[in-house]
Amino acid sequence: MTSVLVVDDEPSFTEALSVGLRREGFEVRTAADGRAALAAISESEPDLVLLDVMLPGMSGLDVCREIRKRSRVPLIMVTARGEEIDAVVGLEVGADDYVAKPYRLRELVARMRAVLRRAASQPAEAQASAVCLVEGDVELDIDRHELRVRGELVTLALKEFELLAYLLGHAGRVVTRDSLMQNVWGYNYVGDTKTIDVHVKRLRAKIEDDPANPERITTIRGLGYRYERASELSG
Repeated sequence: MTSVLVVDDEPSFTEALSVGLRREGFEVRTAADGRAALAAISESEPDLVLLDVMLPGMSGLDVCREIRKRSRVPLIMVTARGEEIDAVVGLEVGADDYVAKPYRLRELVARMRAVLRRAASQPAEAQASAVCLVEGDVELDIDRHELRVRGELVTLALKEFELLAYLLGHAGRVVTRDSLMQNVWGYNYVGDTKTIDVHVKRLRAKIEDDPANPERITTIRGLGYRYERASELSG
């Protein structure tokens, strides 16, 4: 049975959510604050963490940072409606996805199962240390600095290569524009952030079957981009 740690300081909300998740077949544990959550994870790591941003004492974002220092457990941030900045920062510090309150249980469970599928199909540790990043018929060889699409060698400019490597290295996860700017172009980059869009457009022209209707590199409005996993594209 899949175990879930729900971290939230509202007892009524936690109780109702726990009942719903158990009906969906999950084993549920709860924690009312960040310290309790970290202790629970140290004692027995769950399969997934649902972490509220607004917690007493230690914020959910700080809890996420601490969890990521010791674990790659799948983690979904829970934010209040309209707190987009919290969602963005949550993704930056290591959350795999986020959901805004109020939400429907069906939506939450769908997101949970999607995150669990991605984690099961390709653990983050293995991907981070990979010499070759592969998603379907797209293969990026880091050592050789080569891209092959459907077996054919494709030429990339340096920044295109670095951008694709970063997207592939975070396949299945939303990558924000700020994250791309900092990790691909560098903190000291001075220029128009639209350069990201230009490079994404060039990449799509080289790897997408239909660049005008991209399925590999998708735009997440208001946040950034996501490189879709091949397993999910194939259904």
